[in-house]
Amino acid sequence: MNQIPVKDVTPKKKPTVDQYQPNSKIYVRAITGFFQKLRTISLWGLMIGYFALPFINWNGHQAVWFDLPTRQFHIFGTTFWPQDFMLLSWLLIICAFGLFTITTLAGRVWCGYTCPQTAWTFLFMWVEEKIEGNRNQRIKLDKAPSSANKVTKKAAKHVIWIFIAFATAVAFVGYFYPIRELLPDMAQFEVSSGWAIFWLGFFTLATYGNAGWMREQVCIYMCPYARFQAVMFDQDTLIVSYDEARGERGSGRGARKKGVDPVEAEIGDCIDCNLCVQVCPTGIDIRDGLQYECIGCALCIDACDSIMDKMDYDRGLIRYTNEHALKGKEVHILRPKLVGYALVLILMIGAFGYTLVDRTPMELDIIRDRGSLYTNSSDGRVQNNYTIKIMNMAQEPHHFTVTVSGLDNSELKGKTNVQLKNGEIGTLTMSLLATPWELKKSRTDLQFSVTRDDGLTLTEESRFIGPAGR
Repeated sequence: MNQIPVKDVTPKKKPTVDQYQPNSKIYVRAITGFFQKLRTISLWGLMIGYFALPFINWNGHQAVWFDLPTRQFHIFGTTFWPQDFMLLSWLLIICAFGLFTITTLAGRVWCGYTCPQTAWTFLFMWVEEKIEGNRNQRIKLDKAPSSANKVTKKAAKHVIWIFIAFATAVAFVGYFYPIRELLPDMAQFEVSSGWAIFWLGFFTLATYGNAGWMREQVCIYMCPYARFQAVMFDQDTLIVSYDEARGERGSGRGARKKGVDPVEAEIGDCIDCNLCVQVCPTGIDIRDGLQYECIGCALCIDACDSIMDKMDYDRGLIRYTNEHALKGKEVHILRPKLVGYALVLILMIGAFGYTLVDRTPMELDIIRDRGSLYTNSSDGRVQNNYTIKIMNMAQEPHHFTVTVSGLDNSELKGKTNVQLKNGEIGTLTMSLLATPWELKKSRTDLQFSVTRDDGLTLTEESRFIGPAGR
């Protein structure tokens, strides 16, 4: 008897795709060129400014010092307080719109030329190259068995990396802990703040890990900008692009002898040397088109231009361009989205600048005694009591005087002046007396003014309560 075959109904396992690819070390090849020089200047300028700024004094303070215990933020002679938090919010919004505008115009130039992750990664890579050699030497060293030479080079590299990471942490903590006190305290192992020690260790490890080990993984997986920057791109955005029509002409890319005319030979200008891939810090092939991993550093442009020079071909096979230009279409530099971003950015910068210039470095708070509406003095006048709080928000001591206006023939009794140090709050208790027939209504609006010794004046409104107007 024949048996009927049974169909296998066991569900087949579906293939899975890892969202996070294992880290494969990228051996970046050094290259020289115009964009490499431009980036070197910008990144070194960024690092020099970062390390030097805590050591610059301004009016007796660090030029930039975030004094958290006293809640004072000193920035180039101006002191900001928690009450100025709105200014910080404005500044962050301005920075965001600035990034949107630059991205819409020129892609990820922020990442390639000014991003701290890029700056410190290139510094660590420079140290690695100086100790372990060029790209081929580093590959050979990593594949070689353990030896005294290999261990010595690896150890020297990591020691220098840790030193740079520690210096980075010291500079960072120096923005919050006076660096002229921090360095002697560290030398004598007397750092008084436990938080300072914690942040020194944390930022040392963070810098060492991010710039030394994770490198492109931070740009690819951790940086949110890499994920949403494409939303701001359009067909007129200036980006690093490969001219496929020129590079893949005829039979496509391929090796050839120097002097061969690619047009006559009906071949592409790309000789498939892969130098553009070897110099890319994120390990992509720009010839595959725009990819979110591209940080716009233009290393591939310098690499390709150097090959084009050797082959006596025109430069620009890889260049800063846009999709419309590559397709031979009309390029629109001024487009609605870019103009909109730019206008909003200009308006916000103008409003922020005006607010900053018009900002008064003192605070006045008028508290009227709510225990009673009013009292009558012994001479029959109506009396209201007030508590005046004055805060000196400047970086130097000042003398303040209080005056009142809005009620004719009134008399202000009590101490009306005070000397305040930087950040000090002065409290004055005073009484305002007025004759009943001067009161035209039960509530009279007043203006209390506090005048600083240099003439700067701040005014706040209050009220005087009395019997019904007569």
